[in-house]
Amino acid sequence: MTQGTKTSQWIGRQFINGDWREAAATLENRNPANFAEVLGLFPRGTAADAAAAVAAARKAFPAWRRTSRIKRGELFDRLAALIRRDVDKLAATLARESGKIVDEARAEVVEGLHMVQYVCGTARQPIGDCVASEIAGKDLYVRRKPRGVVAVITPWNFPFAVPLWMLGPSLLEGNTVVFKPSDETPEIGTQLVELMIEAGFPAGTVNLVHGLGEEVGDALARHDDVDVVCFTGSYEVGSHIRKLAAASDHKTCACEMGSKSAVIVCEDARLDLAVDAALLSAFKTTGQRCVSAGRAIVHRSLLAKFEAELCERAKSLVFADPFTKGAFAGPLINQSSVDKVLRYNALAREEMAKVLLDSGRLDDDSRKHGYFVGPFIYRQEHAPGLRTIREEVFGPHLAVIPFDDDEQAVRIYNDTRYGLSMAVVTEDYRRWRFYRDECDYGMGYVNLPCIGAEVHLPFGGVKRSGNGQPSAAALIDSVTHKTSFTVNHELGITMAQGMTAGAQKQ
Repeated sequence: MTQGTKTSQWIGRQFINGDWREAAATLENRNPANFAEVLGLFPRGTAADAAAAVAAARKAFPAWRRTSRIKRGELFDRLAALIRRDVDKLAATLARESGKIVDEARAEVVEGLHMVQYVCGTARQPIGDCVASEIAGKDLYVRRKPRGVVAVITPWNFPFAVPLWMLGPSLLEGNTVVFKPSDETPEIGTQLVELMIEAGFPAGTVNLVHGLGEEVGDALARHDDVDVVCFTGSYEVGSHIRKLAAASDHKTCACEMGSKSAVIVCEDARLDLAVDAALLSAFKTTGQRCVSAGRAIVHRSLLAKFEAELCERAKSLVFADPFTKGAFAGPLINQSSVDKVLRYNALAREEMAKVLLDSGRLDDDSRKHGYFVGPFIYRQEHAPGLRTIREEVFGPHLAVIPFDDDEQAVRIYNDTRYGLSMAVVTEDYRRWRFYRDECDYGMGYVNLPCIGAEVHLPFGGVKRSGNGQPSAAALIDSVTHKTSFTVNHELGITMAQGMTAGAQKQ
């Protein structure tokens, strides 16, 4: 693909109960690499649209949950073939909408494909357990049952893979869904639903409602007929959704939220590997991953060499239009993100950090119409009250924080209100085991970046990063509930715990 690849403008629609529906009002979908370009129009959905989608999902639920789990899995087999067929088309759409470079966009589509393949593969796996009873004549079973209607509210930075993390397990287990993509990336969400329709998912099992979070997302979170809300995004929005859902007496939430992830570089680390891990963790996707490293926590003995190599390498990274050959990353998603990143860059100076590299706003001729900001790197000694080393920035903003021993590094890593991802670079297996056990995180890595999750592992965090209901493979625990089932094979009744069956005939 070449720079400037275009498509004709698209007009989005809602998909409810098996029908495409026009919207009364629309919103513009703009290219973050060239904000003058309108990619298309998408519906500004309403609470009434959300309610209609929930009603359709509720109506479809009984027949869908009674469908053979294996038959449900076969639909994902068909979906996998369709995604494989359309990888390049989907990657191009994703790159244009999100600003993610096309190579990374393609990798995300493949990640979504992997989730679909995983779901298909688990369709023939056990869905419960047979457990021993203390009574020889009884069989005990633990089974999973679908919860009902699942609202899937997803972010713009992974607009293909993350929806499939949630849609896949939800549908396989017999739930029906209402899918609300981000208003920043509505077209790729629409194309995903089109593929699901082509794969044969029945009317009402998958419903699509576009719109703003405060209008459609809120309506889904508070709707009494929604049983589960799956959300990935910022802590502020996730916390708001959880409060809305809490007003219901039955609704559960699986929320994966923000982070202040880090790469920890130990005194025995290989310098080249440590710098690679930091660059990928901090600046891939322009720092706009929930697991992006806002911190490189570096042993003081390596500090000077690490900083010099890191800054020299960061200067050579190309931030450009997603279709530019050799680009490392693209633009930020919108002007609000630009403003936020620049505010935190300024705050680092106010907090007396030593600025090592300030690329600033990238506004030369090829980038002046996009939301481009380059790497900002600074050294900051750990101290109480500093905001920049504790708060999520969600952009190319990296603090290098020195440490003197492993115990101090753990204290520094844990000194945030987040706990999502951590990487440690070391050649000592006892050392990485110490970090594995002492750091607060949901995903840990050794001699790797703190990005790069695989779909068959849980994805989630602790503290403000999550509420213990992770996504991807582990979402099954959120969208099903376990039931116990006991069968007696004796002619009489023998009670557990030695209790007398007093109602029996003497």
